[in-house]
Amino acid sequence: MRLFRRKRTVIHEIAPDEIFLDASNLPKFDRARFEGRLEKAISPRVFAGLFAVLGSIILVLLLRAGSLQIVHGSTFAEESAHNSLEAETLFAPRGVITDMYGTVLAQDVERPDGSVRRSYPLPEMGQILGYVSSPKKDASGHYYETVESGKAGLEAQYNSILTGENGKVLTERDALGKVRSQGAIVPAKEGSTLRLTVDATLEKYLAQAVAETARREGFVAGAGVIMDVHTGAVRAIVSYPSYDPNVMVNGGPSDAIASYNTDAGHPFLDHAVQGIYTPGSIVKPLVAAGALTDGVITPSTIVDDTGRLTVADPYHPGHEFVYNGWRALGLVDVRKAIAWSSDAFFYTVGGGFKSQKGLGIDRLDYWYQQFGLGAPTGIDLPSEATGVVPSPAWKKSVFNEQWYLGDTYFTAIGQYGMEVTPVQMARAAGAVANGGELFVPRLIAAHAPASTHVSVDPSALAVVREGMRMSVTGALAGAINFPYVSVAAKTGTAQVGAHNEYDNSWVEGFFPYDDPQYSFAVVLERGPSGSGEQAVNVMHDLFVSLHSANSVYTGGTGAPVATKSIATSTTP
Repeated sequence: MRLFRRKRTVIHEIAPDEIFLDASNLPKFDRARFEGRLEKAISPRVFAGLFAVLGSIILVLLLRAGSLQIVHGSTFAEESAHNSLEAETLFAPRGVITDMYGTVLAQDVERPDGSVRRSYPLPEMGQILGYVSSPKKDASGHYYETVESGKAGLEAQYNSILTGENGKVLTERDALGKVRSQGAIVPAKEGSTLRLTVDATLEKYLAQAVAETARREGFVAGAGVIMDVHTGAVRAIVSYPSYDPNVMVNGGPSDAIASYNTDAGHPFLDHAVQGIYTPGSIVKPLVAAGALTDGVITPSTIVDDTGRLTVADPYHPGHEFVYNGWRALGLVDVRKAIAWSSDAFFYTVGGGFKSQKGLGIDRLDYWYQQFGLGAPTGIDLPSEATGVVPSPAWKKSVFNEQWYLGDTYFTAIGQYGMEVTPVQMARAAGAVANGGELFVPRLIAAHAPASTHVSVDPSALAVVREGMRMSVTGALAGAINFPYVSVAAKTGTAQVGAHNEYDNSWVEGFFPYDDPQYSFAVVLERGPSGSGEQAVNVMHDLFVSLHSANSVYTGGTGAPVATKSIATSTTP
Protein backbone atom coordinates (compact mmCIF):
# COMPACT_ATOMS: atom_id res chain seq x y z
CA MET A 1 0.00 0.00 0.00
CA ARG A 2 1.47 3.21 -0.99
CA LEU A 3 1.70 5.75 1.60
CA PHE A 4 1.28 9.34 0.85
CA ARG A 5 2.75 11.92 3.17
CA ARG A 6 1.24 15.34 3.03
CA LYS A 7 3.72 18.06 2.53
CA ARG A 8 3.64 20.55 5.35
CA THR A 9 3.28 24.12 4.22
CA VAL A 10 4.68 26.92 6.39
CA ILE A 11 2.68 30.10 6.16
CA HIS A 12 4.58 33.29 7.01
CA GLU A 13 1.88 35.53 8.19
CA ILE A 14 2.73 39.23 8.45
CA ALA A 15 0.80 41.17 10.98
CA PRO A 16 -0.76 44.33 9.69
CA ASP A 17 0.85 46.46 12.42
CA GLU A 18 4.23 45.36 11.07
CA ILE A 19 3.39 46.55 7.57
CA PHE A 20 1.51 49.72 8.14
CA LEU A 21 3.88 51.65 10.33
CA ASP A 22 3.20 55.30 9.94
CA ALA A 23 2.62 58.43 11.90
CA SER A 24 -0.83 57.28 12.92
CA ASN A 25 0.30 54.30 14.92
CA LEU A 26 3.73 55.47 16.18
CA PRO A 27 2.34 56.85 19.40
CA LYS A 28 1.23 53.34 20.35
CA PHE A 29 4.89 52.22 20.99
CA ASP A 30 7.21 52.93 23.96
CA ARG A 31 10.16 54.71 22.37
CA ALA A 32 12.29 54.40 25.51
CA ARG A 33 12.24 50.61 24.93
CA PHE A 34 12.91 51.02 21.19
CA GLU A 35 9.37 49.80 20.32
CA GLY A 36 8.26 50.56 16.87
CA ARG A 37 11.81 50.32 15.38
CA LEU A 38 13.28 47.90 12.95
CA GLU A 39 16.65 46.21 14.11
CA LYS A 40 19.57 46.29 11.72
CA ALA A 41 22.43 43.68 11.73
CA ILE A 42 26.01 44.76 12.76
CA SER A 43 28.28 45.23 9.82
CA PRO A 44 31.20 42.73 9.33
CA ARG A 45 33.55 45.68 9.16
CA VAL A 46 32.88 46.42 12.82
CA PHE A 47 34.04 42.96 13.79
CA ALA A 48 37.08 43.29 11.60
CA GLY A 49 38.03 46.57 13.26
CA LEU A 50 37.55 45.12 16.73
CA PHE A 51 39.79 42.16 15.96
CA ALA A 52 42.43 44.50 14.58
CA VAL A 53 42.49 46.58 17.76
CA LEU A 54 42.69 43.51 20.00
CA GLY A 55 45.42 42.06 17.84
CA SER A 56 47.44 45.26 18.10
CA ILE A 57 47.15 45.29 21.93
CA ILE A 58 48.22 41.66 22.17
CA LEU A 59 51.13 42.30 19.84
CA VAL A 60 52.32 45.25 21.97
CA LEU A 61 52.09 43.15 25.13
CA LEU A 62 54.05 40.34 23.52
CA LEU A 63 56.73 42.73 22.31
CA ARG A 64 56.98 44.33 25.79
CA ALA A 65 57.17 40.95 27.49
CA GLY A 66 59.89 39.92 25.09
CA SER A 67 61.83 43.06 25.86
CA LEU A 68 61.54 42.50 29.62
CA GLN A 69 62.22 38.78 29.54
CA ILE A 70 64.75 38.42 26.76
CA VAL A 71 66.42 41.73 25.90
CA HIS A 72 66.63 43.21 29.42
CA GLY A 73 65.85 40.12 31.44
CA SER A 74 69.17 39.79 33.30
CA THR A 75 69.29 43.51 34.17
CA PHE A 76 65.80 43.61 35.58
CA ALA A 77 66.32 40.30 37.37
CA GLU A 78 69.29 41.79 39.21
CA GLU A 79 67.30 44.89 40.14
CA SER A 80 64.29 42.88 41.21
CA ALA A 81 66.47 40.95 43.65
CA HIS A 82 66.63 44.17 45.70
CA ASN A 83 62.97 44.84 45.33
CA SER A 84 62.06 42.62 48.22
CA LEU A 85 61.39 42.36 51.93
CA GLU A 86 64.43 42.06 54.17
CA ALA A 87 64.81 41.72 57.93
CA GLU A 88 67.22 44.27 59.44
CA THR A 89 68.62 44.39 62.96
CA LEU A 90 66.74 46.55 65.44
CA PHE A 91 69.43 47.48 67.96
CA ALA A 92 68.57 47.02 71.61
CA PRO A 93 69.42 49.90 73.97
CA ARG A 94 72.13 48.92 76.43
CA GLY A 95 71.18 49.05 80.10
CA VAL A 96 71.72 52.27 82.02
CA ILE A 97 74.28 52.44 84.86
CA THR A 98 73.32 54.71 87.75
CA ASP A 99 74.72 55.63 91.13
CA MET A 100 72.93 54.77 94.38
CA TYR A 101 70.56 57.73 93.98
CA GLY A 102 69.72 57.25 90.30
CA THR A 103 72.26 59.65 88.82
CA VAL A 104 73.11 58.37 85.33
CA LEU A 105 76.72 57.26 84.94
CA ALA A 106 76.40 55.51 81.57
CA GLN A 107 73.64 55.41 78.97
CA ASP A 108 73.01 55.15 75.23
CA VAL A 109 72.46 58.52 73.52
CA GLU A 110 71.27 59.18 69.97
CA ARG A 111 73.64 61.37 67.99
CA PRO A 112 72.67 63.98 65.35
CA ASP A 113 73.37 61.50 62.53
CA GLY A 114 70.87 59.04 63.99
CA SER A 115 73.44 56.58 65.33
CA VAL A 116 73.55 55.60 68.99
CA ARG A 117 76.64 55.86 71.17
CA ARG A 118 77.35 55.11 74.81
CA SER A 119 77.76 58.27 76.88
CA TYR A 120 79.56 58.69 80.22
CA PRO A 121 78.65 61.92 82.05
CA LEU A 122 81.29 61.31 84.77
CA PRO A 123 84.46 60.48 82.79
CA GLU A 124 86.54 60.44 86.01
CA MET A 125 85.12 56.95 86.55
CA GLY A 126 86.72 55.65 83.34
CA GLN A 127 88.55 52.64 84.78
CA ILE A 128 85.63 51.71 87.04
CA LEU A 129 82.84 51.95 84.47
CA GLY A 130 84.98 50.84 81.54
CA TYR A 131 83.69 51.38 78.00
CA VAL A 132 82.00 49.51 75.16
CA SER A 133 82.71 48.57 71.58
CA SER A 134 79.89 49.92 69.39
CA PRO A 135 78.24 48.02 66.48
CA LYS A 136 80.43 48.19 63.37
CA LYS A 137 79.70 48.45 59.63
CA ASP A 138 81.72 47.24 56.68
CA ALA A 139 82.56 49.39 53.64
CA SER A 140 79.16 48.68 52.07
CA GLY A 141 77.28 49.86 55.12
CA HIS A 142 76.29 46.44 56.47
CA TYR A 143 76.71 45.69 60.17
CA TYR A 144 79.07 42.82 60.90
CA GLU A 145 79.01 43.47 64.67
CA THR A 146 75.51 44.03 65.97
CA VAL A 147 75.94 44.48 69.73
CA GLU A 148 77.57 46.88 72.16
CA SER A 149 80.09 44.79 74.14
CA GLY A 150 81.77 45.81 77.38
CA LYS A 151 85.55 46.06 77.08
CA ALA A 152 86.64 47.03 80.61
CA GLY A 153 85.41 47.79 84.11
CA LEU A 154 81.79 47.23 85.06
CA GLU A 155 80.77 47.32 81.40
CA ALA A 156 82.78 44.13 80.90
CA GLN A 157 82.07 42.57 84.30
CA TYR A 158 78.29 42.83 83.86
CA ASN A 159 78.10 42.73 80.07
CA SER A 160 75.45 39.98 80.07
CA ILE A 161 73.21 42.04 82.37
CA LEU A 162 73.60 45.30 80.46
CA THR A 163 73.29 43.80 76.97
CA GLY A 164 69.73 43.70 75.67
CA GLU A 165 68.28 41.51 72.94
CA ASN A 166 68.29 42.89 69.41
CA GLY A 167 65.04 42.82 67.47
CA LYS A 168 64.20 42.56 63.77
CA VAL A 169 62.50 45.15 61.59
CA LEU A 170 60.94 44.13 58.23
CA THR A 171 61.89 46.62 55.51
CA GLU A 172 60.35 46.77 52.02
CA ARG A 173 62.47 48.42 49.32
CA ASP A 174 61.74 49.06 45.67
CA ALA A 175 64.07 48.29 42.78
CA LEU A 176 65.79 51.65 43.30
CA GLY A 177 66.59 50.86 46.92
CA LYS A 178 64.08 53.25 48.40
CA VAL A 179 62.29 52.20 51.58
CA ARG A 180 58.59 51.64 50.89
CA SER A 181 57.52 50.50 54.36
CA GLN A 182 58.86 49.25 57.68
CA GLY A 183 57.45 47.23 60.53
CA ALA A 184 59.01 45.55 63.56
CA ILE A 185 58.51 41.82 63.56
CA VAL A 186 60.60 41.17 66.72
CA PRO A 187 60.81 44.10 69.17
CA ALA A 188 64.17 44.89 70.77
CA LYS A 189 64.53 44.26 74.50
CA GLU A 190 66.49 46.86 76.47
CA GLY A 191 69.30 45.74 78.78
CA SER A 192 68.80 45.82 82.54
CA THR A 193 69.66 48.88 84.59
CA LEU A 194 72.68 48.47 86.85
CA ARG A 195 72.42 50.50 90.06
CA LEU A 196 75.69 50.96 91.91
CA THR A 197 76.51 51.60 95.56
CA VAL A 198 78.62 54.58 94.50
CA ASP A 199 77.57 58.12 95.41
CA ALA A 200 78.33 60.21 92.30
CA THR A 201 78.75 63.41 94.33
CA LEU A 202 81.25 61.85 96.74
CA GLU A 203 82.99 60.22 93.78
CA LYS A 204 83.37 63.56 92.03
CA TYR A 205 84.85 65.30 95.09
CA LEU A 206 87.29 62.46 95.80
CA ALA A 207 88.42 62.30 92.16
CA GLN A 208 89.02 66.04 92.19
CA ALA A 209 91.01 65.88 95.45
CA VAL A 210 93.23 63.02 94.27
CA ALA A 211 93.92 64.60 90.86
CA GLU A 212 94.66 68.08 92.16
CA THR A 213 96.97 66.89 94.95
CA ALA A 214 98.85 64.53 92.64
CA ARG A 215 99.40 67.21 90.02
CA ARG A 216 100.36 69.86 92.57
CA GLU A 217 102.88 67.68 94.41
CA GLY A 218 104.36 65.85 91.43
CA PHE A 219 102.93 62.34 91.84
CA VAL A 220 102.43 60.32 88.66
CA ALA A 221 99.33 58.45 89.81
CA GLY A 222 97.00 57.83 92.70
CA ALA A 223 93.88 56.11 93.95
CA GLY A 224 91.26 56.36 96.65
CA VAL A 225 88.48 54.18 98.08
CA ILE A 226 85.68 54.98 100.54
CA MET A 227 83.57 52.10 101.92
CA ASP A 228 80.59 51.63 104.19
CA VAL A 229 82.06 49.78 107.20
CA HIS A 230 78.76 47.99 107.95
CA THR A 231 77.97 46.61 104.50
CA GLY A 232 81.10 46.78 102.35
CA ALA A 233 79.27 49.06 99.90
CA VAL A 234 81.80 51.15 97.97
CA ARG A 235 80.70 54.79 98.10
CA ALA A 236 83.57 56.17 96.02
CA ILE A 237 86.43 54.58 94.11
CA VAL A 238 88.94 56.67 92.18
CA SER A 239 91.90 55.90 89.94
CA TYR A 240 94.14 58.69 88.67
CA PRO A 241 95.00 59.37 85.89
CA SER A 242 91.86 58.18 84.20
CA TYR A 243 90.97 57.75 80.57
CA ASP A 244 87.79 59.28 79.20
CA PRO A 245 85.48 56.39 78.18
CA ASN A 246 83.71 58.72 75.74
CA VAL A 247 86.97 59.00 73.80
CA MET A 248 87.33 55.22 73.73
CA VAL A 249 83.77 54.67 72.51
CA ASN A 250 84.09 57.27 69.77
CA GLY A 251 87.54 56.04 68.73
CA GLY A 252 89.14 59.45 69.04
CA PRO A 253 90.57 61.99 68.99
CA SER A 254 93.57 59.88 68.10
CA ASP A 255 96.00 62.15 69.92
CA ALA A 256 94.05 61.65 73.15
CA ILE A 257 94.27 57.86 72.82
CA ALA A 258 97.97 58.13 71.98
CA SER A 259 98.54 60.17 75.13
CA TYR A 260 96.92 57.44 77.23
CA ASN A 261 99.44 54.94 75.92
CA THR A 262 102.44 57.14 76.74
CA ASP A 263 101.28 58.53 80.10
CA ALA A 264 103.64 57.49 82.93
CA GLY A 265 100.62 57.14 85.20
CA HIS A 266 99.14 54.33 83.06
CA PRO A 267 95.54 55.56 82.65
CA PHE A 268 94.29 52.14 81.56
CA LEU A 269 95.35 50.62 84.90
CA ASP A 270 92.73 50.67 87.65
CA HIS A 271 95.07 51.82 90.42
CA ALA A 272 92.48 51.21 93.15
CA VAL A 273 92.01 47.52 92.35
CA GLN A 274 94.86 46.48 90.04
CA GLY A 275 97.64 48.71 91.39
CA ILE A 276 99.95 47.13 93.99
CA TYR A 277 102.03 49.29 96.33
CA THR A 278 104.38 48.91 99.26
CA PRO A 279 102.14 49.96 102.17
CA GLY A 280 104.69 51.25 104.66
CA SER A 281 103.37 52.31 108.05
CA ILE A 282 99.64 51.98 107.34
CA VAL A 283 99.91 48.28 108.32
CA LYS A 284 100.98 49.18 111.88
CA PRO A 285 97.43 49.25 113.28
CA LEU A 286 96.96 45.68 112.05
CA VAL A 287 100.22 44.56 113.64
CA ALA A 288 99.23 46.25 116.91
CA ALA A 289 95.82 44.55 116.92
CA GLY A 290 97.43 41.14 116.38
CA ALA A 291 100.12 41.68 119.03
CA LEU A 292 97.55 42.81 121.61
CA THR A 293 95.28 39.84 120.82
CA ASP A 294 98.19 37.37 121.04
CA GLY A 295 99.33 38.88 124.33
CA VAL A 296 102.76 39.82 122.97
CA ILE A 297 102.15 43.35 124.30
CA THR A 298 99.57 45.08 126.47
CA PRO A 299 98.17 48.59 126.13
CA SER A 300 100.71 49.71 128.74
CA THR A 301 103.80 48.10 127.17
CA ILE A 302 106.54 50.73 126.78
CA VAL A 303 109.36 50.74 124.22
CA ASP A 304 112.15 53.31 124.22
CA ASP A 305 112.34 54.60 120.65
CA THR A 306 115.87 55.99 120.24
CA GLY A 307 115.44 56.30 116.51
CA ARG A 308 117.12 52.97 115.76
CA LEU A 309 117.44 49.35 116.73
CA THR A 310 120.95 47.88 116.95
CA VAL A 311 121.19 44.10 116.75
CA ALA A 312 124.35 41.98 116.98
CA ASP A 313 125.18 39.99 113.87
CA PRO A 314 124.95 36.34 114.97
CA TYR A 315 127.05 35.22 112.01
CA HIS A 316 129.86 37.75 112.42
CA PRO A 317 130.85 38.47 116.03
CA GLY A 318 131.64 42.11 116.65
CA HIS A 319 129.42 43.30 113.81
CA GLU A 320 125.98 44.85 114.20
CA PHE A 321 122.90 45.46 112.17
CA VAL A 322 121.32 48.88 112.56
CA TYR A 323 117.64 49.34 111.77
CA ASN A 324 116.86 53.01 111.55
CA GLY A 325 113.55 54.62 112.33
CA TRP A 326 112.27 57.83 110.86
CA ARG A 327 112.62 59.73 114.14
CA ALA A 328 113.58 59.23 117.82
CA LEU A 329 110.31 59.38 119.79
CA GLY A 330 111.43 58.37 123.28
CA LEU A 331 109.18 56.24 125.45
CA VAL A 332 106.08 55.14 123.55
CA ASP A 333 103.17 52.85 124.24
CA VAL A 334 101.06 51.28 121.51
CA ARG A 335 98.70 54.26 121.13
CA LYS A 336 101.55 56.75 120.76
CA ALA A 337 103.43 54.32 118.52
CA ILE A 338 100.44 54.28 116.13
CA ALA A 339 99.88 58.05 116.33
CA TRP A 340 103.53 58.92 115.68
CA SER A 341 104.35 55.83 113.60
CA SER A 342 107.24 54.55 115.71
CA ASP A 343 109.40 52.21 113.64
CA ALA A 344 111.41 51.02 116.65
CA PHE A 345 108.23 50.02 118.48
CA PHE A 346 106.98 47.91 115.59
CA TYR A 347 110.41 46.43 114.86
CA THR A 348 110.29 45.20 118.43
CA VAL A 349 106.66 44.04 118.31
CA GLY A 350 107.20 42.29 115.00
CA GLY A 351 110.50 40.49 115.53
CA GLY A 352 111.31 40.95 119.23
CA PHE A 353 114.20 42.85 120.79
CA LYS A 354 116.19 42.06 123.95
CA SER A 355 113.66 40.98 126.57
CA GLN A 356 110.61 41.98 124.54
CA LYS A 357 109.14 39.06 122.66
CA GLY A 358 107.89 39.68 119.09
CA LEU A 359 105.14 38.16 116.99
CA GLY A 360 107.56 36.43 114.61
CA ILE A 361 107.03 36.13 110.91
CA ASP A 362 104.45 33.32 111.09
CA ARG A 363 102.04 35.21 113.37
CA LEU A 364 102.79 38.44 111.55
CA ASP A 365 101.72 36.81 108.29
CA TYR A 366 98.70 35.29 110.02
CA TRP A 367 97.40 38.68 111.11
CA TYR A 368 98.03 40.30 107.76
CA GLN A 369 96.04 37.52 106.13
CA GLN A 370 93.28 37.81 108.75
CA PHE A 371 92.78 41.40 107.67
CA GLY A 372 92.63 40.39 104.01
CA LEU A 373 96.11 41.27 102.75
CA GLY A 374 97.74 39.10 100.12
CA ALA A 375 94.40 37.87 98.74
CA PRO A 376 91.65 39.20 96.44
CA THR A 377 88.96 41.17 98.23
CA GLY A 378 86.25 39.83 95.93
CA ILE A 379 85.25 43.25 94.62
CA ASP A 380 83.20 42.90 91.44
CA LEU A 381 85.72 44.40 89.06
CA PRO A 382 87.90 42.49 86.59
CA SER A 383 91.58 41.59 87.04
CA GLU A 384 91.89 42.37 90.74
CA ALA A 385 95.48 42.17 92.04
CA THR A 386 96.28 40.08 95.11
CA GLY A 387 99.40 41.72 96.45
CA VAL A 388 102.13 39.98 98.48
CA VAL A 389 102.62 39.09 102.13
CA PRO A 390 106.28 38.03 102.47
CA SER A 391 107.17 34.78 104.18
CA PRO A 392 110.21 32.48 104.36
CA ALA A 393 108.65 30.22 101.71
CA TRP A 394 108.01 33.22 99.46
CA LYS A 395 111.59 34.44 99.81
CA LYS A 396 112.98 30.99 99.09
CA SER A 397 110.79 30.68 96.01
CA VAL A 398 111.54 34.17 94.63
CA PHE A 399 115.16 34.78 95.71
CA ASN A 400 116.32 31.29 96.76
CA GLU A 401 117.54 32.77 100.04
CA GLN A 402 116.86 32.05 103.69
CA TRP A 403 114.81 34.31 105.95
CA TYR A 404 116.54 36.68 108.41
CA LEU A 405 115.38 38.61 111.46
CA GLY A 406 115.81 41.85 109.54
CA ASP A 407 113.26 40.62 107.02
CA THR A 408 110.75 40.24 109.85
CA TYR A 409 111.53 43.76 111.10
CA PHE A 410 110.92 45.32 107.72
CA THR A 411 107.78 43.27 107.12
CA ALA A 412 106.43 44.53 110.48
CA ILE A 413 106.53 48.13 109.21
CA GLY A 414 105.07 47.34 105.79
CA GLN A 415 108.32 47.30 103.85
CA TYR A 416 110.48 44.59 102.30
CA GLY A 417 108.38 42.59 99.80
CA MET A 418 104.94 43.67 101.00
CA GLU A 419 102.48 44.80 98.33
CA VAL A 420 98.84 45.77 98.81
CA THR A 421 96.04 47.44 96.87
CA PRO A 422 94.08 50.50 98.01
CA VAL A 423 90.84 48.52 98.13
CA GLN A 424 92.49 45.95 100.44
CA MET A 425 93.55 48.69 102.84
CA ALA A 426 90.12 50.39 102.84
CA ARG A 427 88.62 46.99 103.65
CA ALA A 428 91.11 46.33 106.47
CA ALA A 429 90.49 49.81 107.94
CA GLY A 430 86.78 49.03 107.88
CA ALA A 431 87.37 45.89 109.94
CA VAL A 432 89.31 47.93 112.50
CA ALA A 433 86.46 50.44 112.64
CA ASN A 434 83.52 48.04 112.95
CA GLY A 435 85.00 45.62 115.48
CA GLY A 436 86.41 42.89 113.26
CA GLU A 437 83.99 42.23 110.35
CA LEU A 438 85.91 42.01 107.07
CA PHE A 439 83.38 42.81 104.35
CA VAL A 440 83.63 41.98 100.68
CA PRO A 441 83.69 45.34 98.86
CA ARG A 442 80.66 45.56 96.58
CA LEU A 443 79.68 47.94 93.82
CA ILE A 444 76.24 46.56 92.90
CA ALA A 445 73.42 47.82 95.12
CA ALA A 446 71.37 44.63 94.77
CA HIS A 447 74.13 42.36 96.05
CA ALA A 448 73.75 41.31 99.66
CA PRO A 449 76.57 42.14 102.11
CA ALA A 450 79.07 39.35 102.75
CA SER A 451 81.82 39.23 105.37
CA THR A 452 84.18 37.08 107.41
CA HIS A 453 85.01 37.67 111.04
CA VAL A 454 88.56 38.53 112.05
CA SER A 455 89.58 36.57 115.16
CA VAL A 456 90.81 39.67 116.91
CA ASP A 457 90.10 40.84 120.47
CA PRO A 458 87.54 43.70 120.34
CA SER A 459 89.39 45.47 123.18
CA ALA A 460 92.57 45.36 121.06
CA LEU A 461 90.74 47.08 118.22
CA ALA A 462 89.46 49.73 120.62
CA VAL A 463 93.05 50.56 121.61
CA VAL A 464 94.08 50.70 117.96
CA ARG A 465 91.22 53.07 117.15
CA GLU A 466 92.33 55.33 120.00
CA GLY A 467 95.84 55.45 118.56
CA MET A 468 94.49 56.32 115.12
CA ARG A 469 92.37 59.10 116.59
CA MET A 470 95.44 60.48 118.42
CA SER A 471 97.22 60.64 115.06
CA VAL A 472 94.57 63.11 113.90
CA THR A 473 94.17 65.17 117.05
CA GLY A 474 97.84 65.63 117.85
CA ALA A 475 100.25 63.83 115.57
CA LEU A 476 100.96 63.04 111.92
CA ALA A 477 97.42 63.21 110.49
CA GLY A 478 96.57 66.62 111.92
CA ALA A 479 95.59 67.92 108.47
CA ILE A 480 92.23 66.16 108.82
CA ASN A 481 91.43 67.35 112.34
CA PHE A 482 88.12 69.18 111.85
CA PRO A 483 85.47 70.44 114.27
CA TYR A 484 82.61 69.23 112.07
CA VAL A 485 83.69 65.59 111.54
CA SER A 486 85.82 63.36 113.79
CA VAL A 487 88.32 61.27 111.82
CA ALA A 488 90.73 58.51 112.85
CA ALA A 489 93.65 57.82 110.53
CA LYS A 490 97.09 56.36 109.95
CA THR A 491 99.58 57.81 107.49
CA GLY A 492 102.39 55.98 105.77
CA THR A 493 105.33 56.53 103.44
CA ALA A 494 107.13 53.98 101.32
CA GLN A 495 110.35 54.80 99.50
CA VAL A 496 110.55 53.36 95.99
CA GLY A 497 112.92 53.54 93.03
CA ALA A 498 116.38 52.12 92.43
CA HIS A 499 117.88 54.61 94.88
CA ASN A 500 114.79 55.35 96.99
CA GLU A 501 114.40 58.56 95.06
CA TYR A 502 110.60 58.48 95.07
CA ASP A 503 107.92 58.34 97.75
CA ASN A 504 104.59 56.58 97.76
CA SER A 505 102.29 58.40 100.15
CA TRP A 506 99.43 56.69 102.04
CA VAL A 507 96.63 57.47 104.43
CA GLU A 508 93.93 55.15 105.74
CA GLY A 509 91.25 55.59 108.37
CA PHE A 510 87.56 55.89 109.18
CA PHE A 511 84.92 58.42 110.24
CA PRO A 512 83.11 59.50 112.33
CA TYR A 513 85.33 58.27 115.14
CA ASP A 514 82.59 57.82 117.78
CA ASP A 515 80.22 55.99 115.44
CA PRO A 516 82.23 54.70 112.45
CA GLN A 517 80.31 54.63 109.18
CA TYR A 518 82.96 54.88 106.45
CA SER A 519 86.52 53.70 105.98
CA PHE A 520 88.98 55.08 103.46
CA ALA A 521 92.38 54.50 101.90
CA VAL A 522 94.32 56.83 99.60
CA VAL A 523 97.66 56.32 97.86
CA LEU A 524 99.74 58.74 95.79
CA GLU A 525 102.33 57.05 93.60
CA ARG A 526 105.95 58.06 92.94
CA GLY A 527 106.22 61.58 94.16
CA PRO A 528 109.55 63.30 94.79
CA SER A 529 111.50 62.22 97.86
CA GLY A 530 110.18 63.94 100.96
CA SER A 531 106.58 64.16 99.75
CA GLY A 532 105.41 61.13 101.69
CA GLU A 533 102.84 62.95 103.86
CA GLN A 534 100.77 64.35 101.00
CA ALA A 535 98.05 61.68 100.84
CA VAL A 536 96.49 63.08 104.01
CA ASN A 537 95.95 66.34 102.10
CA VAL A 538 93.70 64.48 99.67
CA MET A 539 91.33 63.69 102.53
CA HIS A 540 91.73 67.23 103.86
CA ASP A 541 90.56 68.67 100.52
CA LEU A 542 87.75 66.13 100.31
CA PHE A 543 86.35 66.96 103.76
CA VAL A 544 86.58 70.70 103.07
CA SER A 545 84.63 70.27 99.81
CA LEU A 546 82.00 68.10 101.50
CA HIS A 547 81.58 70.56 104.34
CA SER A 548 81.20 73.46 101.90
CA ALA A 549 78.45 71.48 100.16
CA ASN A 550 76.67 70.87 103.50
CA SER A 551 77.13 67.13 102.91
CA VAL A 552 75.75 64.49 105.24
CA TYR A 553 79.22 62.93 105.25
CA THR A 554 80.50 65.84 107.31
CA GLY A 555 77.45 66.35 109.52
CA GLY A 556 75.44 68.50 107.12
CA THR A 557 71.84 68.14 106.03
CA GLY A 558 72.28 68.46 102.28
CA ALA A 559 70.55 65.55 100.56
CA PRO A 560 72.12 64.15 97.38
CA VAL A 561 70.17 65.05 94.24
CA ALA A 562 70.19 62.77 91.20
CA THR A 563 70.88 64.46 87.87
CA LYS A 564 68.57 61.96 86.23
CA SER A 565 66.53 59.30 87.96
CA ILE A 566 65.31 56.04 86.54
CA ALA A 567 61.65 55.50 87.33
CA THR A 568 61.82 51.75 87.02
CA SER A 569 64.98 49.71 87.07
CA THR A 570 66.07 46.12 87.12
CA THR A 571 69.19 45.10 88.97
CA PRO A 572 70.92 41.74 88.85
